[in-house]
Order: sequence, then structure tokens, then C-alpha cells
Amino acid sequence: MNALKPSKAAIKNITHETGDVRTYEFYVGDALSADPAPGQFNMIGCPGVGEAPVSFSGLLKDGSIRHTIKAVGMVTDFIGRMETGDEVFLRGPYGRGWPLEQARGMDLLLGAGGVGLAPLRPVIEKIVRERDAFGRVLLLYGARDERRLLFLKEYEAWQDFLSLHITVDELAAGAASKYSTGLITTLLDRTELNAERTVAFICGPEIMMRLFCRGLLLKGANASRLYVLLERRMRCGIAQCGHCQHGGLFVCRDGPVFSYNEVSGFADGLL
Repeated sequence: MNALKPSKAAIKNITHETGDVRTYEFYVGDALSADPAPGQFNMIGCPGVGEAPVSFSGLLKDGSIRHTIKAVGMVTDFIGRMETGDEVFLRGPYGRGWPLEQARGMDLLLGAGGVGLAPLRPVIEKIVRERDAFGRVLLLYGARDERRLLFLKEYEAWQDFLSLHITVDELAAGAASKYSTGLITTLLDRTELNAERTVAFICGPEIMMRLFCRGLLLKGANASRLYVLLERRMRCGIAQCGHCQHGGLFVCRDGPVFSYNEVSGFADGLL
């Protein structure tokens, strides 16, 4: 199947997560060039508008996939105005996903900031299906405030398979919260780890990933077992346009998941 050829995908369902974030369930049938893996992405677009790279937030089931999209630009704003039954064009899956095979038999720490929980959701789905394949599993999740937390209805079910800890940066004046208050690094500071057997998957704003990785290194974690997801600057998705090139790496082809070792020294600010 031609991985460069866009295919139509119809919106089956839309879940409103926050004010500007929605989860779209697309029916794709067998239109994808391969079965997607957690951490990979599709290029999603509309004729005359453009394309944008979006990671999977739910993998193939009954011919459908999920993408959780924040309206932050021309393409995503356009999709944000769509309704059930409307169609987009997509191509993929592209890129290198989360190294779940390396995490088998190890403790797994998931660190997510804001919408960064979406690309980790397929990892959680994998853990739910194959819980015995992993050791201790922790999910540390932070958002600016409670209104920006994703997938609220799924937390209770997740806690049967992992230890979930949530913090919000700030509370509305006079508000009470069942979550911690403070940056996600405060959760990390309070977390006990077996550093020698911990693999970490981290996704969120780059400043959050940078501080999270550095906090893990201070706890003795191995930099080669810390993985981050970078999703910016991609245009073609196939390492031909050079738009996402950094040194000898292409975010679209060699990522979007990278080990901390691979990207920590880039001069343009990548971690």
C-alpha cells in the first residue's frame, strides 16, 4: 500500500475533552499503510487547508483509530469545526514509536503534561491488555488546571492497572481539589524509583520534558532509558522536505520518539 497516498477517513464520534481539545474517532478500515504503533503519528489534513502531524491516542479497533487534537493552528482549527460524518484526508502511520519491547519486564514511568497524555494513551491501553509484561507502572500527569485534564472518565479504570498521580499548576480562587497542586516535577520529587530498572516515557511541553528528564537523572535513572516525544516542525512526514531536520536526525523518520541521549545536546533548544 502506498504510504504517501492520502486516504479519506470519516469522523465516527467526537468527544469534547476541554475547551479547545477534542478526541476524534475516525473510521479508516484498511486505509492505513500499516498497523499503527503507540507513539507513531498520522498526517491529517483537508484540501486547500493543509496537513498537520498528530499522534495516535487510540489504535486500530473495529477499523477505527483515535486522534486527540488541540486547536492551535489553521489545520487543527478547521478540524475543530467539523462534525460527526465529516471527512478528512490522512496518511501514515509514520515515525518511530515508544520502545515498549525494551520496557517489558521493567518498571515503567509515564510522565505527561497537558495534551501530552494523548500520545501515551495507547501505551496505557497496551498495559491494560498485557499487565503481566511490566513491573511497577506509574503515571504522573500534570495540567495547568482541572479544566485542562484529559480523559477524566478513564482514570478509575486505569487505576486497576497502574498507580496514577495528578497535579494541577493552579486552582481557581477558593476552589478545592482532589488533586495535588504544583508543577509535575513536584510529583516526581515525591516518587520513589528503582532507578536501575526504570524506563520512562515522557510527553508534554519541551520545558516540562527537559525538567522531568533532569529530575530523573538526579534520581539515578539511565539517560538511555528516558524517552521523549517531539512533534513539532514536521511537514512531509517522510524525511524528504528537511523541515524537521536537526543535525543528522529527522523528527518524522527517526522520531518522534527519541531517547534523551539523542536530543539532549541539540543547539536549537531541543531538550
